[in-house]
Amino acid sequence: MSETKRIFLSPPCVDSAEREAVMGAFDSGYVAPCGPMVDELERRLAALAGRRHAVALSAGTAAIDLAMAEWGVDSEWTVFVPTLTFVATIGPAWHRGARLVFVDSDETGNIDTDLLAKALEADRGEGRRLVVGVDLYGRPCNYGRIAELCRASGAVFLCDSAEAVGAKRGSVPAGGAGDAAIFSFNGNKIVTTSGGGALLTDDEGVAERARKRSQQSRERAVWYEHREIGYNYRMSNILASVGISQLGKLDSFIARRSEIKSFYMRELAGRFEFLPPVEGENHWLTVALAESSKERDSALARLAEANIEARPVWKPMHLQPVFAPHFAGDRPRCRTVGGAVSESLFERGICLPSGSGMSNADLVRVVSALCR
Repeated sequence: MSETKRIFLSPPCVDSAEREAVMGAFDSGYVAPCGPMVDELERRLAALAGRRHAVALSAGTAAIDLAMAEWGVDSEWTVFVPTLTFVATIGPAWHRGARLVFVDSDETGNIDTDLLAKALEADRGEGRRLVVGVDLYGRPCNYGRIAELCRASGAVFLCDSAEAVGAKRGSVPAGGAGDAAIFSFNGNKIVTTSGGGALLTDDEGVAERARKRSQQSRERAVWYEHREIGYNYRMSNILASVGISQLGKLDSFIARRSEIKSFYMRELAGRFEFLPPVEGENHWLTVALAESSKERDSALARLAEANIEARPVWKPMHLQPVFAPHFAGDRPRCRTVGGAVSESLFERGICLPSGSGMSNADLVRVVSALCR
């Protein structure tokens, strides 16, 4: 193993500004979940997404769960999701007992909307339906087509923009698509609050109910009064202060990650292909494509030997062992539409280090390791 410093995949890019923001939150006396920093972060997130309301939460997964709580997702629902995604996209629907339809990718890695149309048509008359679009690696999915399909089929549209803060599809910012959308501010995202997320909506009632449910659904009373069971999902004031500082740097983060992607594409041309560009992406992670799974594994091994973190792309959900027993039976809980494209991307894809704080020397190290 090399003695040189480790290059991480997408570490948080923080400095004295975030330290000062945290100290400001401490000095304000608002250390608990509610406070002025949470309110300010919500205002800024709503503006960024072109939404009327944002609710700052403990995780993007919490935001997905609260959206599903609002719509009453349960075992009578079918949830259509891209198979190429992180399991958090699916977890809340699974815990709520919903049936899952995994839809294959198009060449960009995002959900194939032609296959989604076929899946929705084949599922007519099977109860209520929810489509979850995912902005894979910060690359906005086809908001307009998905919304059109949902309107035509009576489905609800939730957009998982966890990886896409600051991205835009045409005139629609990430977080602005669907009946509701979510962000993630996990430590590896382009903007971080250490851990956190947000629910974005234009419906004031949805936002207020989400805030209430995220704080154990306590009623307005002197004593602890509860008419429903809620969750402990609220973001803390201290973490919100970090997010406010990070949002002030978002444009520079996106610009740097775009430079990083361009460097990789130029220096690795002829050795690797890359996912085709999507206009308006935030370049969260650059994905290189090897010729085969063998070549992918060889490249990952060379990077590991050089003390550089890299990963395969998401393993498709329809290949995950947890779901395998649920494809069989008279009324299977899971089914897949397509699958070959996402399987190929998994077999060939490598997520390269893409952190906003990477130096040019770091980039040279990555390329040198890959070209050995």
